[in-house]
Amino acid sequence: MKVLLINGSPDPKGCTHTALSLAAEVLREEGIETEEIQIGSRDIRGCISCQKCRELGRCVFDDIVNETALKLKEADGMIVGTPVYYGNPNGTVLSFLQRLFYSCSFDLHMKVGACVVSCRRGGNSATFASMNQFFGISGMPTVPSTYWNDVHGFRGEDVLKDEEGVQTIRNMAANMAFMIRSIRDGEEKYGRPQMRRGAYTHFIR
Repeated sequence: MKVLLINGSPDPKGCTHTALSLAAEVLREEGIETEEIQIGSRDIRGCISCQKCRELGRCVFDDIVNETALKLKEADGMIVGTPVYYGNPNGTVLSFLQRLFYSCSFDLHMKVGACVVSCRRGGNSATFASMNQFFGISGMPTVPSTYWNDVHGFRGEDVLKDEEGVQTIRNMAANMAFMIRSIRDGEEKYGRPQMRRGAYTHFIR
């Protein structure tokens, strides 16, 4: 079992990394492998709606997005971490996720998803809601915790002082491990849910 950790902060060892590391520690204790992928300082352009991914099976811009897609295909889940910029996710994270989710040529259904938000003070709940949109539309069960998955701090070491934030992230990771195992057991016993596809409401004559 494996979970990808996407670090959307330009600081590879900052608050977002600290929060992801807390989750990784719990997942490893539960026997789940983790890999952190640093994207926050990468030059990642946004989607241009060229639709070439439908032809190629990957994004036309061959960068970290396509590299991550190959790893996501083999993973059981993904945690995306982002700092808060003006009450929103980091723009690099949004460009990355929009291209990744749109260009995936494989089914994300029943891969488990979660996000982790880092802020100094405010904007966390709006950012948290924005990030979770990617999972719901892709059939990925979203991992709950005992609060929204956010931590507070200005530097990495500040996060460890946010006792409730640390508790929340650790509880989220424990729930993720449980969900991954439960989904695997359920698939073996009952099979995957069959999804109906083809209906597309567009209102274009």
